[in-house]
Amino acid sequence: MDPARLLGDLARLVAFDTANPPGAREAACAAWVAERLRETGMAVELDLFEEGRANVVAMLGNGPGPTFAFNTHLDTVPAGEGWTTPPLELRERDGRLFGRGACDAKGSLAAMLEAVRLLAADPAAWSGTLLAVFVADEEASSRGARRFAATAPGIDAVVVGEPSGNAPIVAHKGSLRPLLRVIGRSTHSGTPELGLNAIFEAGRLLPRLARLHDALRGRAHPLVGAPSLTVTRATAGRADNVVPDACDLLLDRRLVPGETEATAMAEIRAVLDAARAEDGIETEVLTLKPTTGGAAETPPDHPVVLAAVAAARRHGVADPSPIGFGGACDFTHFRGLGAQGVVLGPGSLAAAHAPDEFVPRAELEAAVPIYRDVALSVLGRR
Repeated sequence: MDPARLLGDLARLVAFDTANPPGAREAACAAWVAERLRETGMAVELDLFEEGRANVVAMLGNGPGPTFAFNTHLDTVPAGEGWTTPPLELRERDGRLFGRGACDAKGSLAAMLEAVRLLAADPAAWSGTLLAVFVADEEASSRGARRFAATAPGIDAVVVGEPSGNAPIVAHKGSLRPLLRVIGRSTHSGTPELGLNAIFEAGRLLPRLARLHDALRGRAHPLVGAPSLTVTRATAGRADNVVPDACDLLLDRRLVPGETEATAMAEIRAVLDAARAEDGIETEVLTLKPTTGGAAETPPDHPVVLAAVAAARRHGVADPSPIGFGGACDFTHFRGLGAQGVVLGPGSLAAAHAPDEFVPRAELEAAVPIYRDVALSVLGRR
């Protein structure tokens, strides 16, 4: 490993403004990453699939054997306010590397680039196919990962780069966001009794949704906790003096491994049907808003998990026991391809998305041999 090159790569990655929203800013960063991968001898495709938006898919075949993939994302959340250092300039202080994306997830990306270099330089150590899949739009609706998964070949194992303190995450939640419309009847606000106020109707529906949330708490997953249902947006009204004829509610349903979007929607529709039959509350589901995707997990005793635990322990992680993640990430789309794997990377979720986001330099450097060793455990030896 070349620590100076690793830090240089991270500094260059942080300097790319790939904020999402507004999105569609990953293409320049993707082109730079593609060049670094070509320098290793990999066959590289730069997939420009929307204006300003691109995936990088690189492959190195090295004889017969399984297919192993590194994956993380190119986009970040917006820098926002409250920084004490320039967010698009990598700065080091007290062993911490500050910059937007340093933790989520450009630190993982820089470490994966360095791990790919080590593997490409030592072909006698492994056999199979090595993939590097770096995608757009993870922070919004995973359009990059969905696009890759739609046409990708089978993958045996994957490591997805997200901040975990270099401990292996083996399960994560998914998300589903239905947009509901509660239907009323408009009239002049001076004679509200002549209409049906959709806000009041939504108020009558909310306790039913709350009871569904309470029922979901009994399905706790051992690593990620319980599923949930909440309302994150409510909009209504066209004028100050008009009783609203519609109130739109955005639901956020968090899924745990074993649940599907279809079964979750069936439960929500059952609540809406009961509200109509018993209380006369009329609703419709307008759309499902884009999300990262569903829940996913790998069995904690799977060989790739055991390899990640061993590699993490070998390279300084005090407690590398498999853990869960309450959020969502692109791992679900690789599980859909048949890949088992872990989510693992330097940094902490507590620092991600925050002002003065940082990744500990020691964790960044340790991630490189951890990534390499997990890949070698899957790909085996010639």
